[in-house]
Amino acid sequence: MRCLIASLVLLAAPATVSAQGLTEVDVELVLAVDISYSVDLEEARRQREGYVAALAHPDVISAIQAGPHGRIAVTYVEWADAGFQRPAAPWTLIASEADAMAFAAVVAAAPLERGHYTAIGSAIADGVERIETNAFQGIRRLIDISGDGPQNHGMDLVEARAIARAAGITVNGLPIITERPGHWTRPAEINLDEYFDRNVLTGPGAFVLAVREPEDIQMAILRKMTLEIAGAAPSRSELTGLAP
Repeated sequence: MRCLIASLVLLAAPATVSAQGLTEVDVELVLAVDISYSVDLEEARRQREGYVAALAHPDVISAIQAGPHGRIAVTYVEWADAGFQRPAAPWTLIASEADAMAFAAVVAAAPLERGHYTAIGSAIADGVERIETNAFQGIRRLIDISGDGPQNHGMDLVEARAIARAAGITVNGLPIITERPGHWTRPAEINLDEYFDRNVLTGPGAFVLAVREPEDIQMAILRKMTLEIAGAAPSRSELTGLAP
C-alpha cells in the first residue's frame, strides 16, 4: 500500500502553483461513497469496482486531459455514521492514465469497512472540509455523493448544504435504487432520486444520475464522473433533476 501511494507522487505531472502555494487544477473532486449497513456487501463491492473501473477509463482520462490545466485532484472517501468518513485513497493529482491507474489501485486495495447509519449531511460537511484544507486550487469544486437511502443520522442536511453552498462547492448525487426485492438493495421506500434532488444537491449545475439496476452501476459511475470532470450536463433522458 505504501508503494502504491508513493507512486502517485512520482507519477504526478509537473503543475503550476497559485500565489497561495496551492497546486492549480481544473477540478477538486471528493468521491463520497455510502458504505452504511443499508448497503449490502455485494452493493459495496459493485460501487467500489465501478469507481475503480471509471477512474482508469479512457473517457475519464480524456475528460481530465481536455481541461485548461489538464489535471484534477481527487480523493475517495467511504462514509456511513456521523463520525465515519474514511479516505480509502488520499488527495491525489491525476493528469495521465498512469496517475489514474495508480490511484484506482489504491482504492481497490483499501480494506472495506462499514458503519451503521446513513449520515449524508455529515458526509457533505466532511467533503467540504477536505476541499477547503487540501493542497489544491480548483476551477471547480465538487462532492459526488452516492447512497442507497435517505438520511437517518448526523448533521442536518439543510445545514450541510448551506455550508457547501457558502464555500462555492457543488454537490451531485448518485442514488442507488431499485423497485425489485432482493439482496442487492432493499426495495425503494421513497422516491430516492427525488429525495436527493430536494435534499442533497446544491451548487451550479448540480445533478442526479440514478442507478436502478445492479448491472448499471458501473456505467452510471463512468458517465457521472466524465460529466463532472468535463463540466458538462447530462442529457434530458439521463437527468433526474437540477438543484435550485
